[in-house]
Amino acid sequence: MAFQKAVKGTALIGGGAIATVFGLSQFSQYRNKHSTFVHVQAAEAVTVPIKNHLPTREQQILALQTTGEFDVLVIGGGATGCGCALDAVTRGLKTALLERDDFSSGTSSRSTKLIHGGVRYLQKAIMKLDFEQYKMVKEALEERANLLEIAPHLSAPLPIMLPVYKWWQLPYYWFGIKLYDLVAGSQCLKSSYVLSKSRALEHFPMLRKDELVGAIVYYDGQHNDARMNLAIALTAARYGAATANYAEVLRLLKTTDPASGKERVCGVRCRDVLTGQEFDVKAKCVINATGPFTDSVRKMDDQEVPNICQPSAGVHIVMPGYYSPDNMGLLDPATSDGRVIFFLPWEKMTIAGTTDSPTDVTSHPIPTEEDINFILNEVRNYLSVDVEVRRGDVLAAWSGIRPLVIDPNSKDTQSISRNHVVTISDSGLVTIAGGKWTTYRAMAQDTIDAAIQAHDLKAGSSKTIGLQLQGAEDWSPTLYIRLVQDYGLESEVAQHLASTYGDKAFEVAKIAQVTGKRWPIVGKRLVSEFPYIEAEVVYGVKEYARTAVDMISRRTRLAFLNVQAAEEALPRIIEIMGKELNWNEQKKKEELEAAKKFLYYEMGYKVKSDQLTDSSEISLGPSDIERYKKRFHMFDKDKKGFITILDVQRVLESISVQIAENTLHDILNEVDLNKNGQVELNEFLQLMSAIQKGHVSGSRLAVLMKTAEENLHQRVVIPVDRSGGGL
Repeated sequence: MAFQKAVKGTALIGGGAIATVFGLSQFSQYRNKHSTFVHVQAAEAVTVPIKNHLPTREQQILALQTTGEFDVLVIGGGATGCGCALDAVTRGLKTALLERDDFSSGTSSRSTKLIHGGVRYLQKAIMKLDFEQYKMVKEALEERANLLEIAPHLSAPLPIMLPVYKWWQLPYYWFGIKLYDLVAGSQCLKSSYVLSKSRALEHFPMLRKDELVGAIVYYDGQHNDARMNLAIALTAARYGAATANYAEVLRLLKTTDPASGKERVCGVRCRDVLTGQEFDVKAKCVINATGPFTDSVRKMDDQEVPNICQPSAGVHIVMPGYYSPDNMGLLDPATSDGRVIFFLPWEKMTIAGTTDSPTDVTSHPIPTEEDINFILNEVRNYLSVDVEVRRGDVLAAWSGIRPLVIDPNSKDTQSISRNHVVTISDSGLVTIAGGKWTTYRAMAQDTIDAAIQAHDLKAGSSKTIGLQLQGAEDWSPTLYIRLVQDYGLESEVAQHLASTYGDKAFEVAKIAQVTGKRWPIVGKRLVSEFPYIEAEVVYGVKEYARTAVDMISRRTRLAFLNVQAAEEALPRIIEIMGKELNWNEQKKKEELEAAKKFLYYEMGYKVKSDQLTDSSEISLGPSDIERYKKRFHMFDKDKKGFITILDVQRVLESISVQIAENTLHDILNEVDLNKNGQVELNEFLQLMSAIQKGHVSGSRLAVLMKTAEENLHQRVVIPVDRSGGGL
């Protein structure tokens, strides 16, 4: 009864408030109808032919070297840069794009994976009567609808729950979320709704029950950000843009305008990072779309120009899928320090983030222990006491740099703009900065519009609204069934291929290796618990992957889902890439070291070492110490004070269990803190103490020794697969 009264009260309060913005809703409906009309026109107006096959990287480099002059040259292969290239090339402009690392190697692959308008920005727009914030949310919601339509294989609507723990918050949040629906208009994904306490717990059973009043559920979009970025780049390439990753801009080229006597940017000097070859690329217009590195390119143009980028670091963590429902996210609207935390299902795991703190610009941002623990503590506040949120369950962690900007054209040059900013320097360098992932297409359109006007380029209006990205054309929700039936792939693998490559999944299936098993017929997995298969490595090279890091982080998402699984897959990935790219043994060794370094620092693997070191404290009670000593001495029969592979093999043989020697080596190496080839008693006690505190989970040695102790006198199967335990 109380809940029903609250909902009725909510309706009264919210209804009056919504009436005050009825004019906005009418305007919204008009804009949506107009947008749909433009949508159809734009998609049908592209006259540039699209290539059936993707050009090779070598062909792209050759095009960059031999083309006399491009109309547009974009620096930066993130979402915005690739969006600019796609927008320009589909208008008929001769287009080039250079990225010094890999496509989506920076911020664009390290997002919260949401396609959203920004609930919190709408709140600020209403509270502060800020029409600019409102316009930003409105634009983002329009772009959300477009992105879900042009890449349905990579994106989907996601319901997000906002739990309510105080009665007065119910009408407040209900009004805000309903207003969010209203601003979206006919492009609202699904109408938001209120849940009672019992219904909220049905949908999200791991939610904290104490004082829970109810919940509000609204809808936003979710996507595979790195693959979406890559789809934009590949689509631009197939329309004729000369795009190249690992092509670093060394300096801007300038010429003197005979009419004005001023210097004008006319191209760049660049270097092929893979070969070391340097060459010039000439262009009528150069666009700086380098995200956090905006100012470094601006200073190539003018060393005295003031910085406009205010970088902010956002850390995310990935936890096992059992921390959240498969199809429901969670929003914490007010964390302990005023930030917003999302807790979302993603790729059958759970992603939590983000933080927001000032940082220096770097190509290799590193997640900090402080930020990881902040996120874990906020998660604990919302989950049931029955769910132990363990530090050891963090499977991966990363930091992305958000390039907030100060608008140099604004009167208030100290105010950070939440929207994007397009500027044109005296020498003609066009810079696009700020904005958000969701609005990449609108940002690109504004940028190319400005470039056309500033450089008198001959081109029509943007054609990218409704323009389908690679993989979308013949995709359907049931496409994966054909993959299973036609090729004999596992259902999980087929679903993964369909949702990653869209209609190009058949090209991957065609090159999948025969397993030699009754089922599946084709598709050898890279690691047992993820649906990534070896054929994707071969196909990834065709998609311009040139390093092992490209493969584990952006062609597949292994590094973002489980760094231990990614490390486990590396030798096979490098072996396959070596064959495709003719790597020698030295190059393979270098790739392995570089990939391990990437996992160790940038993806949170370092945290594992920090959680269990040779100086870790042993905080066990006397009875626990005696119990674990007894277990240890069961393996250390000779009372040496340490155990080796031989000791473990002897115990396993006594219970008729065989485990491969290289697997045993890996199992012991996880706990061998001083790396002397043996596990000492102190190291074992440190391990068990870390497990008790929740700092470490999924230790194969701990499971193996416990199982052996319990079943010493009977034959058993001892699991040695990596359990998915975290960092």
